[in-house]
Amino acid sequence: MTIQFLQHTYFFPMMIHGFGFLSLSASLVLPWALTGLVAGERMTESLAKDVRQSFTDQEIPLPSRKLISAIPTKTTYYVSSNGNDRNSGLSTSSAFRTLDRAANLTDPGDTVLIMNGVYNNTSQVGTVLDIKRSGKANAWITYKAYPGHRPKLQSNGWHGVSISNGASYIEVNGLEIIGNNSNITLGYAQNQQNNKSNPLTNGNCITIDGEKNRLTHHIRILNNKIHDCGGGGISVMESDYVTVDNNEVFNNAWYSVFACSGISLITSRNYDNSQNYKMVVTRNKVHNNQMLIPWIQNKKFQDGNGIIVDSHRRFGYKGHTLIANNISYKNGGSGIHTYESEHVDIVYNTAYLNNQTPVINYGQIMSNYSSDIKVVNNILYSAPNRPISLINQSPNSTFNYNLYNNNGSRQIAVGPNDIMADPQFINPSIGDFRLKRGSPAINRGFRWNNLKTDALGNPRVYGSASDRGAYEMRY
Repeated sequence: MTIQFLQHTYFFPMMIHGFGFLSLSASLVLPWALTGLVAGERMTESLAKDVRQSFTDQEIPLPSRKLISAIPTKTTYYVSSNGNDRNSGLSTSSAFRTLDRAANLTDPGDTVLIMNGVYNNTSQVGTVLDIKRSGKANAWITYKAYPGHRPKLQSNGWHGVSISNGASYIEVNGLEIIGNNSNITLGYAQNQQNNKSNPLTNGNCITIDGEKNRLTHHIRILNNKIHDCGGGGISVMESDYVTVDNNEVFNNAWYSVFACSGISLITSRNYDNSQNYKMVVTRNKVHNNQMLIPWIQNKKFQDGNGIIVDSHRRFGYKGHTLIANNISYKNGGSGIHTYESEHVDIVYNTAYLNNQTPVINYGQIMSNYSSDIKVVNNILYSAPNRPISLINQSPNSTFNYNLYNNNGSRQIAVGPNDIMADPQFINPSIGDFRLKRGSPAINRGFRWNNLKTDALGNPRVYGSASDRGAYEMRY
């Protein structure tokens, strides 16, 4: 069986990733000995005979969260929509008006507390929050919502939040970043489909940009609501040690000419030579990110993924990437996708009814021109007669211990311990992908030693074995 793929040549604008295919037969790499098995569990003899590569059960540590909690606060700045940039910014009653006023003053260890209100970019080519100053390993700079507040960063420029110029040891926490999609019609965007310079259609919500030899590293994007940007939701370029955790990312990538996605990690670069988990995407809800305008390079629709790990081979990236406990649904491309990347563990995710773009047939989770990709303990739910999973030209990669829905979709990547069944979600129509009591995904996975909790932060194993998918049910 031959699958026709699209050729995708890279173009690097200020925010975006590339991704694509050649016209080749699907290459399947099936079982191998999985890491992380519960003590005492053994592969069957027949499975062992099919092993292509054996390796030991190695613990790959996650980046420590204790760094931030142990940071002594140096200065706290306050920003309010009712503030004034002539104020001192040192109390709620003397708050600054703009985020950049505070950002331009920060030193290692400082915190910027953002109060209720709407914050806008001051010019159409500008950014609502432009971060260019760095913290230190023991003194991060933190931008977060004032306790109990829900500030909104509304952008019609190139970026809602930009982290660049080598800025590192930065945390962005608890903000709502909103793009310009509500002010754009599809007809207007189609008229702009050859315009690379229009921020109204191409702007990103969050851009982490380590290009031009100004490597950004040690960045945390936590607990944010990120939506309605014509470009990418969270676009991470040429960076290292980036954690994207517990965000909701939706309605992005619609109008850009640059082929964007909800969350993209593109061309990661080495801050050091560690082979631990350094790029971490966990516990995010990613939905309705889709290309409505073709990529300017080839006039094709081929991205709009929920989450993509893209071209990590370009700079010889050595770190491991963890994609875990995410819920990725109703995106235009894959729910989760790798392209020309290595050492990516995709575990305990739920991918549901992706491939919303009619010409895209990548499956809910796809490994494309990649290697050492482990797709384990996930739930993949596809529309009828649409592919569920796909491995293409990806040696030493596997799908195993996953659950596929049994709606007659064709499967291209199937492991020996994968099962086909109705996962019995509680209410997927409203985005509730928890499992009903009696779901065949419950107690049917195996313990992944490198991951201790589920999408809600609950202990990962409850019962005789772990559950498949993003949630560990307490039945």
